[in-house]
Amino acid sequence: MDASLSECIRRNAVAHGDRQVITFLSDFDADDGRISISYAELDRRARSIAAALLDRCRPGDRALLLHPEGLDFAVAFVGCLYAGVVAVPSPLPGRYQHHQRRVTAIAADAQVSVVLTDEQSLKSVGDWAAAAGRPGNDVLVTSDCEAPPLRDELLPVLGHDSVALLQYTSGSTGSPKGVVITHGNLLHNVDALQRAFGLDDSTRFGSWIPHYHDMGLMGILLPPLYLGGSCVLMSPTTFLKRPHWWLRMVDEYDITWTAGPNFAFELCSRQITDEQIAGLDLSRLKFACNGSEPVQATTLTGFAKRFASAGLRAEALNPSYGMAEATVFVSGSGFREPVVRRVDERSLAAGLLEPVRGTGTGRDLVSCGWPHDYDVRIVAPDTRTPLPEGTVGEIWLRGPSVAQGYWDNPEATARTFDAATAGADPDHGYLRTGDLGAVLDGELFITGRIKEMLILRGRNLYPQDIEYEVRDRHPELQGMFGAAFTVPVRDEDGLEEEALVLVHEIRGRHSDDELNALASAIGRTVFQEFGAHLAGLQLVRRGTVPRTTSGKIQRLEMRERFCSQQGEPLLSKTDARLARALF
Repeated sequence: MDASLSECIRRNAVAHGDRQVITFLSDFDADDGRISISYAELDRRARSIAAALLDRCRPGDRALLLHPEGLDFAVAFVGCLYAGVVAVPSPLPGRYQHHQRRVTAIAADAQVSVVLTDEQSLKSVGDWAAAAGRPGNDVLVTSDCEAPPLRDELLPVLGHDSVALLQYTSGSTGSPKGVVITHGNLLHNVDALQRAFGLDDSTRFGSWIPHYHDMGLMGILLPPLYLGGSCVLMSPTTFLKRPHWWLRMVDEYDITWTAGPNFAFELCSRQITDEQIAGLDLSRLKFACNGSEPVQATTLTGFAKRFASAGLRAEALNPSYGMAEATVFVSGSGFREPVVRRVDERSLAAGLLEPVRGTGTGRDLVSCGWPHDYDVRIVAPDTRTPLPEGTVGEIWLRGPSVAQGYWDNPEATARTFDAATAGADPDHGYLRTGDLGAVLDGELFITGRIKEMLILRGRNLYPQDIEYEVRDRHPELQGMFGAAFTVPVRDEDGLEEEALVLVHEIRGRHSDDELNALASAIGRTVFQEFGAHLAGLQLVRRGTVPRTTSGKIQRLEMRERFCSQQGEPLLSKTDARLARALF
């Protein structure tokens, strides 16, 4: 194994100099809608950026990368790797205050020495830098860097322990957490990915996931640089406007590996027309990884059925599991049809995965495959006691892909990255993922998040189940997003308990009578399916429910907005207990 990812990229630049390594697709029809860069050109431009960086800072300093989607980010990132400068990818500040505050918080937390951007974004980044109190000479334009390329003998010597990047998680705006990822973490993780799926330099990656997201950066852009392969990138905005272009890209560029969150597969199934499908050939696609948010069995079966006529094989759909704290990849199932287990809902509420018996109701759980190069423990989160197979608990991980901790945050690092099991002979050094799941026959099944799990009168309910069920039963909600959560209230005796609340977007225009009728129907659905009383319901406009850059529902953020009565819902209903708690 190479000593660093930088060394690996330089080796591939020698071996595959003329090969196009990255293509950015913005328009299929425009003359300038496709731009590419070869390994040799990537290497040359990255060496120039490395030289410019080392004129301004030292190896180990941090650089904030503020680029739109495109080749310039990739070149700047590799330039940071070459210089030994720690890359800090981030979304552009944008025009919204909360976006700007988040970028400012990331820059402050990482204590960045320099800001990298491109010519196109220079004005907006400069305005943000001035507002954030950063001197103008902090900003380096990487798109036209003319510094002489750094020669081999001047490149810093890096090893597995050298920090490559800080990957900031989708936490609160005021206290972002940067995951410290080393060159060794990156090399081990891509090596595990390669062995798990049989990837090589002929594998062509492609997706629209943002480059500042862990799946987009470490699951799409970096693996081909390690393998000597290639990738095709597209803007997430382009995908959201034209979902068909994702699959057209897969077809026209012979993509064999792509990835996206569950909602992206749903969006394609709903919005891509029969005529568009007739023009697609998806028979060469080997791996379409579905991850980054809970994977729904109906999404997989619906997508496979919808695109079967285009040559899509069900075996290509690959439910997977990962996170930034584990570099990105944890588990996947390879080339096979997705495995779905129907488990008894009552047993699941008690923390057990047991098959449905008799007339009991069930829930479909999708296997996320086998963990690769990880020691996996399922642990009771409160007692830290290891649990047997088939029992739901927190997923703990240990292995060479687990990151080094959170940047400059020793308390959070110790709490999350150095967990120990209970008992006379505790086992140390585990990453606490915060995810709930179980292992069956060696395969990992994810059931939810600890912070988001709903406990109602001793029963464990999962918010994504409630959200999915009401969407499935009520056409007005289909294609929209919702957030289920609980709020503490007091019963008639003054005892505290949790009240269930649902905030859901609704499509189209509706009269007050229609909204009230729909609210009553949603309440009945929740009671019939989950035996739970819906204490609060808000129907809101499209785009109201907050999500991360990868599409995950930010339920805790939605809960805060609900409790502080932010926004203007189209309809809002609360029972007496919840009204007393809120008002």
